[in-house]
Amino acid sequence: MVELMNRLVAPTPPFFIKLRNIGLVLATIGGAIISLPFELPYYLKEWAAVLTAAGTVMSGVSQTAVNKE
Repeated sequence: MVELMNRLVAPTPPFFIKLRNIGLVLATIGGAIISLPFELPYYLKEWAAVLTAAGTVMSGVSQTAVNKE
């Protein structure tokens, strides 16, 4: 657990920072589609859920990348 905490606060390489930001945008778009106040087709809600999950995982994994110097 200590190693994970150290990885989360360690410097992240620039590529993974960009990847993390893309994941955050995807998760935000998916969450916004899911939370729309009107009814959407089933397949669109399913794609939004997949988009949210993929963006969340992408952001989490990208944050744990460490810049080895």
